[in-house]
Amino acid sequence: MSRWTPCKRRDFVRRLRKLGFEGPYSGTRHQFMVYGQHRLAIPSNVEFSVPQLRMMIREVERIIGRQLSLEEWRNL
Repeated sequence: MSRWTPCKRRDFVRRLRKLGFEGPYSGTRHQFMVYGQHRLAIPSNVEFSVPQLRMMIREVERIIGRQLSLEEWRNL
């Protein structure tokens, strides 16, 4: 069974674009990406740890209205 692994910021942004997000745009403290009327703050870390990645993916799931499996995330 596969496990979640840390993700580079560049890869995270690329995968969000494939899901339909636009950006990243510059904000006051963090850059953010837009999906419809929703904003997702993107931390400036070079690499996201597994807990941080899972927290952001849960937020993405709430924004897009469906769950993302590990396999779907890896295939983006």
